[in-house]
Amino acid sequence: MKANYDRLVVLDTETTGMNREGGPHYQGHNIIEIGAVEIINRKLTGRHFHAYIKPTRAIDPEAISVHGITDAFLADKPQYAQIHQAFVDFIQGAELIAHNAPFDVGFMDHEFKNLGVSLQTTELCTITDTLAMAKKIFPGKRNNLDVLCDRYGIDNSRRTLHGALLDAEILADVYLLMTGGQTNLSFNAGTETDNASPMAPRTVKRQKSLKVIPASADEMSAHEARLDFIEQNGSCLWRQ
Repeated sequence: MKANYDRLVVLDTETTGMNREGGPHYQGHNIIEIGAVEIINRKLTGRHFHAYIKPTRAIDPEAISVHGITDAFLADKPQYAQIHQAFVDFIQGAELIAHNAPFDVGFMDHEFKNLGVSLQTTELCTITDTLAMAKKIFPGKRNNLDVLCDRYGIDNSRRTLHGALLDAEILADVYLLMTGGQTNLSFNAGTETDNASPMAPRTVKRQKSLKVIPASADEMSAHEARLDFIEQNGSCLWRQ
């Protein structure tokens, strides 16, 4: 399917295990939460996809310390097969935005394979990795989501633990600022569907404008006198 480049889906996942060399999805781990928000024409529409998923294995304690999701909480949640089609319908044809996208996409492809579906995420949508983008913009620096929020003045005070939907909302703000300096994140009206509900607007801290104080007459006079002195002793760059 041809991607609609005006429609972006910003996505995050939480899993039963942490990232390891070779990818935890090769160690039998599962996605346990998916959060995704929709952007059309650089505006958040208010549509989102969100699901908690009952995994086929226990959650690692290390992972629980990051996202706070427990096996008991997921005991009555649907398995991935039950939400698969709704999820695919939401992302299909869009440009998919994720932070460290190979991690999320690898898990998605793993879940497709577990269903016996001959499908890969790249067949559904194009992929943009905001971590790779950030490394180009800020080479040699830390570029996790919290650090990017600090750099762009985005309020992430609600992010006490990782959560897929909240992280997708925050990443949407980061992406818009990374790609165009946009701070007006208003929603379009009339775009909701059955599996999408409106979200509260995010808060973006705007940087205060610097107050410009013009030089006084005495200061200007002293400045010109200093330039005269410099010119007497050689070339004065400020008067060239």
